[in-house]
Amino acid sequence: MSSVKINNSSDLTVGVVWKKLFLFFLPIAAGTCIQQLYNAVDGIVVGRFVGTAALAAVGGSTTQIINLIIGFFTSLTAGASVVIAQIYGSGREEDAGRASGSAISFCALMGLALALFGLVAAPAMLGVMKTPDDTFADSLLYLRIYFAGVPFILVLNMESNMLRAVGDSVDPFIYMVVGCVSNIILDFAFVVFFHWAVAGVAIATVIAQIINMALLTHKLITTDKAYRLRADELRMHRMYLRGMLKLGIPAGLQSSMYSVSNMVIQIGVNTLGTVAVASWAMSSKTEGFYWAISSALGAAITTFVGQNVGAGKLDRVKDCVKQGSVMSLLITVVVSSLLMVLAKPVLHILTPDERVVEGTFRIMLYIVPFYFTWTIIEVLSAVMRGAGDAVKPVIIIGLGICLFRILWIGTVFTGHREILVLCLSYPLSWSITTICMFVRYKRGGWLNAVHKRIVKA
Repeated sequence: MSSVKINNSSDLTVGVVWKKLFLFFLPIAAGTCIQQLYNAVDGIVVGRFVGTAALAAVGGSTTQIINLIIGFFTSLTAGASVVIAQIYGSGREEDAGRASGSAISFCALMGLALALFGLVAAPAMLGVMKTPDDTFADSLLYLRIYFAGVPFILVLNMESNMLRAVGDSVDPFIYMVVGCVSNIILDFAFVVFFHWAVAGVAIATVIAQIINMALLTHKLITTDKAYRLRADELRMHRMYLRGMLKLGIPAGLQSSMYSVSNMVIQIGVNTLGTVAVASWAMSSKTEGFYWAISSALGAAITTFVGQNVGAGKLDRVKDCVKQGSVMSLLITVVVSSLLMVLAKPVLHILTPDERVVEGTFRIMLYIVPFYFTWTIIEVLSAVMRGAGDAVKPVIIIGLGICLFRILWIGTVFTGHREILVLCLSYPLSWSITTICMFVRYKRGGWLNAVHKRIVKA
């Protein structure tokens, strides 16, 4: 098949690098922020209309378990998006359709298996997390309802990444807005009017995800593009699936390592009482806006690099590193400053419990001002993933962030059980990992390997 490049708005291989990257990034960032918004609404509804214990149930151990189990499989879609972006960047749009069919089929199958596992294993997982007794029942209920919706959630993430891989970041954003509005309306309906408490929040989340997925599926089926999703392509093609797993499994392992380290930290938080758990959960929801924006930039960079590697334009990859780093730093400074300025007013809206407000603000004070130490990690790991080097960033992050935090909890925190000690593990681990990631990038071995593959092809 000949490779004919189609120059359009979804083509990231032409045009001014920073402008293309920024315009592609904006809808992704807006979408992830909206997702954080309805997560925050979950917290407002539960915190104000159910209570502090329910807030801890929704945002404590359950969040860490979901991030570990669901995060691994949703991160697999990163591998699929890189493969699809590289195929699309090389001009083989029809092959992108076959690869998309393989990815969706795989996600649907894994989603069903994961839902069954979660429903059965939820009590044991909460027990391992040392979930406080006064939140255990609500945590179990929330977790089981959430796992029932996992097949839809995995397919939703895959379909969003597929559209972004071919340069469409606008439609996933629009559909996420619809899902967000649906979730907010259902939150109030189920919790405030029907009094379903924690179950209401969980059911609202699942229904909103199903609505989002349905819209994405309709878009992929009805598009007139060559990558249109067809029923006869909904099967796992070994050639595409192998490439996706090669890149996706390391991304999944990275997500799992993050989650394991955070679970260890959550166990430490759980030993400090329900108020500490609620404060930690609230800080995660509040700070989540930064992480949403940061991960959105990482996703945009991965797709940008994937398309340009597919097109053999390595100079644009190098420009993306420089301009993406500047963009990441500026975003970090602005967002972290806003978080600290607006923290207390926002926290008073989220919860009426003054103890939780003060506890949350103290946690943010120890972590948010140090976000700048994370910026290089996000950019360089995204570049390497987009170029097809998925293993080395995982090793660096696994050792520099995840292992460091686990060792920190097992040693320093054991002797000094304070929130401050837990929080210090974040900026310290980011600083160590930034240095290691920069050294790996400057060596250039990953880019040379990409160049050899392009020449060979």
